[in-house]
Amino acid sequence: MTTAAATAASDVATGGAALSAEGLHREYGRGAAVVRALRGVSVAFEAGTFTAVMGPSGSGKTTLLHCLAGMDRPTRGSVRWGGTEVTGLRERRLAELRRERVGFVFQSFNLMPAMTAAQNVELPGRLAGRPPGRGEVRAALARVGLAGRERHRPGQLSGGQQQRVAIARALVSRPEVLFADEPTGALDRATGRDILDLLRAGVDLDGRTCVMVTHDPAAAEYADRVLLLADGLLIDELLRPTAAQVAERLSGLGG
Repeated sequence: MTTAAATAASDVATGGAALSAEGLHREYGRGAAVVRALRGVSVAFEAGTFTAVMGPSGSGKTTLLHCLAGMDRPTRGSVRWGGTEVTGLRERRLAELRRERVGFVFQSFNLMPAMTAAQNVELPGRLAGRPPGRGEVRAALARVGLAGRERHRPGQLSGGQQQRVAIARALVSRPEVLFADEPTGALDRATGRDILDLLRAGVDLDGRTCVMVTHDPAAAEYADRVLLLADGLLIDELLRPTAAQVAERLSGLGG
């Protein structure tokens, strides 16, 4: 059986979820000083869906994202990417799977200032020993509206354009799941809408699964569902909510 066929068969066995977590706990510190950032969170994300994760400060939303993305390991519980259980993998194998199957977009862009847009897009693949071709890099930048900006460095681009480079970098490897941590937090509202349109298009046109942490009800309106966390617990789920509905529900949580 090929790798792709094995993955597909395993995905069917796990109900077709692109991403799932079971009984996630994440604790920091020990004894009386322990902080319980996650307390038994279980959730699944269907392929080709857009989920926003929200909650008050300290609710555990960023910790959940990092555990789901393999950037942090839970204290207890498990995370599966399709049919692959990743929680117990050795770091080297986990890093390989991250490069193959997931992409990341952050609020701070995380671009290398001395590199051009094209060089930033190809950097993760180059570090992994599998650099994308020039045509793939140009196509990725064109997809996010930056055709002709390949040679521009971050300092020559606006904040919104820098975030587009970051999205192109995340998408050039064609990841199954895209994780976004406050991707519009450093942008004005109009530019933020453009970025959210790009994320939404990746779900609708490419069948990608997107999981986004945000504090902004207007951003959450782009999602198919909103997960609400408080005190490390998953306490509610809103399907196709309006920004007003999200804001109202958050106000009851102190968020």
